[in-house]
Amino acid sequence: MIPVTKPYLPNRKKLEKLLDGIYSRHWLTNNGQLVQELTARLEEYLEVDNLLLVANGTLALQIAYRVLGVSDSSKTGSPEAITTPFSFIATASSLKWDGVKPVFVDIDPLTWCLDPKNIVPGLTANTRAIVPVHVFGNACDVESIGAIAQEHGLKVIYDASHAFGVKYKGESLLKHGDASTLSFHATKLFHTGEGGAIVFKRKEDLERAKKMINFGITGPETIEELGINAKMNELQAAMGLCVLDEVEENLKLRADVWQRYEEALGMYMQLQAKSHGLDYNFAYFPVVFDREEHVVHIAAKLKESGVLARRYFYPSLESLECLGAQVDQPVSRDLASRILCLPIFYSLPDSVQAVIIALIRAELRV
Repeated sequence: MIPVTKPYLPNRKKLEKLLDGIYSRHWLTNNGQLVQELTARLEEYLEVDNLLLVANGTLALQIAYRVLGVSDSSKTGSPEAITTPFSFIATASSLKWDGVKPVFVDIDPLTWCLDPKNIVPGLTANTRAIVPVHVFGNACDVESIGAIAQEHGLKVIYDASHAFGVKYKGESLLKHGDASTLSFHATKLFHTGEGGAIVFKRKEDLERAKKMINFGITGPETIEELGINAKMNELQAAMGLCVLDEVEENLKLRADVWQRYEEALGMYMQLQAKSHGLDYNFAYFPVVFDREEHVVHIAAKLKESGVLARRYFYPSLESLECLGAQVDQPVSRDLASRILCLPIFYSLPDSVQAVIIALIRAELRV
């Protein structure tokens, strides 16, 4: 069965050499040599400062909320954050888990990112932050969101899980907001098996986060504040260093797959409208059908042919009872019902991609 995505596995000999070093040092976690090396290399590759490696992308969000005061229970009122209903569940569940009510506002029908014009109507006296998502690596309207946040005294935490290496108007997209969080899950363009990172705007936020991911410990007998264990370990970092060595080749292979899809299907189907000035990372290839029944039918036909496509993101998050009562967001709900992500990964055989394209074109009668 062909999956919708496949983890990139780097050169095994390189990984074994790094593992040999771990065995010789007997240092497995707590800001080891490889974590420090990966931090420095990622800051250079991504052209950012104040990057902190953590155990996974969900913890990256939660640490950012804590550091920036979004989930601070000592403040008056029950905290709320404006966010998008068109995302992976972790964007919203991390807020809810941390005591922050996610308030969903609708998305732009073309870019599929949070629509800035819907933010202000969703604000209340308890709103502390805006948590937008660079959906499928597409840039949010960062200028408009930043202006709204400044006017209303709000923090901005971007869920940039899909935006590794993406540039916007010539600069890293990760530079926007008070923090941007990354997921280094196994299926991502760049991964550490499991893992994540936070890119902070301010050095002082980074320094506080360093304490927070290690239980608030600052010395052998000193604990300065409430913290948690969110550290990346040396085994994760070893995988990350090897994947980073080969990320450009991985990116090129994914771009080839993405471009073949676009050439074959782009003129017949709705695709995501990329933000102006975007240097994309070819992380996903979502297509939108005319109705939900068509999506279900195509996904079933692909599965019969040994191919797994994914209804990603489905369902629209405001429809989930576990996140509390929410206002219906019609653009997100409609898009979620009609979208399908096609397989895209570095080793997808041309012959399999040809079958996928032929099947979809046949169903579209083009």
